[in-house]
Amino acid sequence: MYTSFFGLQEKPFAITPDPRYLYLSERHAEALAHLLYGINEAGGFIQLTGEVGTGKTTVIRSLLEQLPGHAEVALILNPRVTPAEFLLTICEELHLQVPEHGRDSTKALMDLLGHYLLEAHARGRRVVLIVDEAQNLSPQTLEQVRLLTNLETATTKLLQIILIGQEELRTLLEQPDLRQLAQRITGRYHLSPLSREESAGYVKHRMRVAGATAEAFTPGALKEVHRLSGGIPRVINVVCDRALLGAFTREDHRVGSGYIRQAAAEVYGRPVPAPWLRWATISAVTASLALVAFGGWSLLANREATTRVATAGSSATASQADTAPAVSNAVVEAAPGPPPPPPLDELLVQNANDTTTEAALGKLFQRWNLAYAPNRGRGCEQATAQGLECLFQKGSWAQLRTLNRPAILTLTDDLGSTHQVLLVGLDDEAATIDLGGATRAVPIASISRYWFGDFLLLWRPPLAVVKSLGPGMRGAEVKWLRENLRVAQGLPEAAQGSDFYDEELTRLVQDFQREHRLNADGVAGVQTQIVLDTVLNPANSPTLGGEASSVGG
Repeated sequence: MYTSFFGLQEKPFAITPDPRYLYLSERHAEALAHLLYGINEAGGFIQLTGEVGTGKTTVIRSLLEQLPGHAEVALILNPRVTPAEFLLTICEELHLQVPEHGRDSTKALMDLLGHYLLEAHARGRRVVLIVDEAQNLSPQTLEQVRLLTNLETATTKLLQIILIGQEELRTLLEQPDLRQLAQRITGRYHLSPLSREESAGYVKHRMRVAGATAEAFTPGALKEVHRLSGGIPRVINVVCDRALLGAFTREDHRVGSGYIRQAAAEVYGRPVPAPWLRWATISAVTASLALVAFGGWSLLANREATTRVATAGSSATASQADTAPAVSNAVVEAAPGPPPPPPLDELLVQNANDTTTEAALGKLFQRWNLAYAPNRGRGCEQATAQGLECLFQKGSWAQLRTLNRPAILTLTDDLGSTHQVLLVGLDDEAATIDLGGATRAVPIASISRYWFGDFLLLWRPPLAVVKSLGPGMRGAEVKWLRENLRVAQGLPEAAQGSDFYDEELTRLVQDFQREHRLNADGVAGVQTQIVLDTVLNPANSPTLGGEASSVGG
């Protein structure tokens, strides 16, 4: 869905263990190197463990891609089997012909395997058994695994066994009754979660493998990826995949930390606060305690000062009272500063009657100097009757800046109530909204907490019939598009404007779309036409701008 939008050839964060996407952290590289060494030189057991999602299976897939030519592998992915079924699976993986009467016989299967391993050794072949999810092996099957290492010559083991599992495998092999097996493990490797630097490198690596040529994730987003995933590659994959989808739905080519938190909230099924919120809470509590202590100290000091002044006044002489001004108050209070602006969620609740759909539409129509009557049908139908069209969709702040039209934003407060608020201005730091009879500047970071991308705006279509224009079309609309694109881009007027949508017009449309951060597909759709109308602004249509008072975050 989002691959072409970000210039990718495929989805970069699929959770399947594709060896092409293996990112070798220091520990992953060490594990892979030792596994390869074990296949070539060692014998007995190698144990590879790691937390769920740390990349164990991906390492094994990469190992299979790099196997030496003289190695044969039996891979068991489902170890929840009986000892006989376990041996039968090994034989089937090695393509051995098992007689029907011997399929349930542990002895027959062991004899068959032993004979094959001796033949393979004589031919200079190495046979490797890889058991994934080995923590699910039963004690009886583990004992059978141990007996397999008894297949040997006087100088070498005939079978190399690699056990891969979660943390529980380490605990399992520490049991006293499995000590004989544990003593035969020649290498133990544990995959730890990625560090912050490795997590960032992991994300960038997968994006490059998928075909990305630019950095889609901001540095802040990469920090959030590590904080919220704990460095677990599988969790990183899921969070990053959803974050890319979230940015795509808002047509935002940069994935910021907000998208990561929103994606993580979907993954974990609970709200994910920003990292600064915890410290802000601690700071607020500390400041409150300090303020209480200071207030108590100030009150005590003021009382002492008042007592001293009163005592001094009673002992003064009458002449001094006649010639000296009386002390009317020993405490001079400083003039209070302006109160801080209320936060946005309080304003939404306080002005609930001003955030209805009808109220917002009335304000939007007023910006276009048009009349809106709530009792005369749907707002978009009233707009069409007066020469305008509605555009309702999900988008991003960048998209709203590009469209540059007043828009109704759908905000959802902490109680789940929705509010329709008119956006009348927008810059890099703040969004200006019309709320409670005044325009107010709200920090982008604050309003983004309540806005999930839904917006409605009005625009005046330059064509009689609203439709997309694309290559191969012909008509007066195409001629209009060509002429106005040349005006918008400062190009000289063509001697004879063609009414055919040819390659030249396609290039003109693509150049205009790139300049205004639109999808450069060469098709003049509704958004391209809106931006073109905004650039030309022939009818003095309203745009985003204006003064505002500030609102607290």
